[in-house]
Amino acid sequence: MLSGGTITALEDQVREPERISVYLDGEFAFGLSRVLAAQHNLYVGRSLSAEEVAALRAADEAERAVQAGLRLLALRPRSEREIRDRLRRKGFAEPAIEAAIERLRGWRYLDDAEFARLWVEHRQATGPRGRRLLELELRAKGVDPETVAETVEAAKLDEEAAARAVALKQLSRLAGLDPATRRRRLVGALQRRGFDWEVIRRVLGALERSEREDSREDEE
Repeated sequence: MLSGGTITALEDQVREPERISVYLDGEFAFGLSRVLAAQHNLYVGRSLSAEEVAALRAADEAERAVQAGLRLLALRPRSEREIRDRLRRKGFAEPAIEAAIERLRGWRYLDDAEFARLWVEHRQATGPRGRRLLELELRAKGVDPETVAETVEAAKLDEEAAARAVALKQLSRLAGLDPATRRRRLVGALQRRGFDWEVIRRVLGALERSEREDSREDEE
């Protein structure tokens, strides 16, 4: 832990203009954002105790964690656990991560219920899937089971329509296969998308009836 001392210089950082370097007793001690330096009234000649130095460094790390979290959220919505995990991988200490999470949550940038809603909405728009797979994906993102269940229930999924869309897309790729192989491949594709057997059975039954009817019409 750094000891305290007297501020002998506050210098701009060339690579990060929003930060300054703090020198204590003629030696570089730590970096700090300009905002924090102003908030804590730092000036040349002021003495800082070891405890004050530690508090400033902790506040700065928390601020950097917040900024890292905001950059991650700017790319796409993320769950709270995703942000925690990414900040850990970036090397932030747990107190800084907790402080950042609290601030992001307070600003409503982190909201697992909203994240789950957007996740389901996006998944259904870009790649229809069943309730089971949606639940597994959300749990893998760290969303709690109760929120997962409420979100998927509120989405009022039309699993049969979604499964039919997936099956029709697959059928165009399986046209040259014999009926038994085609059915087996369709079942596998629908299971991987998280549809349960009852939904799969109904959808494949409807498609097969439609094929038989089309075939009879062609023969007439």
